[in-house]
Amino acid sequence: MSDKPLNDEVNAVDADMAETNAEHGLDAHPSDDLAPLDAVIAERDEWKDRALRVAAEMENLKRRSETQQNDARAFAIQRFAKDLLGVADNLERALMAAPKEAEGATAGLVTGLELTQKALLQAFDANGLKRVAPEAGEAFNPHLHQAMMEQPSETVPGGSVIQTMQSGFELFGRTVRPAMVVVAAKGSGAQAPNPYSAAPAAENHTFDGKA
Repeated sequence: MSDKPLNDEVNAVDADMAETNAEHGLDAHPSDDLAPLDAVIAERDEWKDRALRVAAEMENLKRRSETQQNDARAFAIQRFAKDLLGVADNLERALMAAPKEAEGATAGLVTGLELTQKALLQAFDANGLKRVAPEAGEAFNPHLHQAMMEQPSETVPGGSVIQTMQSGFELFGRTVRPAMVVVAAKGSGAQAPNPYSAAPAAENHTFDGKA
């Protein structure tokens, strides 16, 4: 009996198994097994990088759009806002000149002025126009403040605001009018006491230079 039919059958089975293994990648070299995974990882990293770039571009576009909108709003209302600053100044002067302990009709007038000023400032703030009135001791800001004079001070350090002479205003971060202030001169501020100058001399104690 010949073994040829049996061999042919075995070869056919081997061929089928080889084809099946090839389809599933079982006959591939171990290094080849990782090739599809490396390709997937590389593609994932590429898409991730693209997504990050798109997100960054969208964020920059959003910021540019906000800046352009603020510029457009500021341009539209800046002139009108400057005209209203005179009204705000007159209200502030009237309140400064009003009696502190008013009674009767005068007290009602002062209260009305205060409410009017408050409403005006709220309207300014709602439209991006903010009042700049630095308190004593605040650092001088050349972008928001204008130094009208410089004088020494015992309570405020040098380079700080002593007093606000006229309030300023800024519109969406842009100075419409700087606040007019008095600035402390260099070297101002409370001086630390010298512990040695106030020390009393020791009594009944002499120094012998010959010792």
